[in-house]
Amino acid sequence: MIGRRESVSGAHFAFTDRWGGVSAAPYEELNLGGAVGDDAGAVRANRELTAKSLGFAPGAVVWMNQVHGADVAVVDAPWATGDPVPEVDALVTARRGLVLAVLTADCVPVLLADPVAGIVAAAHAGRPGMVKGVVPAAVCAMVELGAEAERITARTGPAVCGRCYEVPDAMRAEVAAAEPAAHAETSWGTPAVDVSAGVHAQLERLGVRDREQSPVCTLESGDHYSYRRDRTTGRLAGYVWLD
Repeated sequence: MIGRRESVSGAHFAFTDRWGGVSAAPYEELNLGGAVGDDAGAVRANRELTAKSLGFAPGAVVWMNQVHGADVAVVDAPWATGDPVPEVDALVTARRGLVLAVLTADCVPVLLADPVAGIVAAAHAGRPGMVKGVVPAAVCAMVELGAEAERITARTGPAVCGRCYEVPDAMRAEVAAAEPAAHAETSWGTPAVDVSAGVHAQLERLGVRDREQSPVCTLESGDHYSYRRDRTTGRLAGYVWLD
């Protein structure tokens, strides 16, 4: 259920895999995405199972309506029941105990924390969001609240790797013009994009030194959802929070 969990100075980071839930095929088992065609009751049950496993209440989680942009929302509570979830691709909070979540199925889930300042962030960095600068925008929002880049711990979760993310040559050139570190080639020798490498290069330039990248490629791993591989599939989640 929890593919990876780590705690650093009171900051908690967790990434799920696809197992341990109740969703039926093609979403089996632990689909946490509510807008991919899965049964809504199964998604609620999966979110409750995951929250229980991680030790927080399902109602303490803030989700996003992710749109591959670079907008950031600073939050201090979950969205009110019945209100539309804002279209953002990063969340930032200074409220301890509030859990920020990001959904992915090939894009890069980015979790950030400055435990000293008591500020965390979660960002959804697909190819468009990485190019637009969603991760720098999230770090900037953290700094505006009192975080310091040099104190931030950054963890990126399972995502499609540069050896597998094939794109047209013109698209690779466009991405590389915005972020040279994302220039890649597939294992079979065609143009590709490495979004994780691009995200980590952005974080390095911002002064974020404590960074770790998941070695898991979602397209290659049967334990993880991959939109590029399966099209109709579930969503993984990354969670970050402070005690």
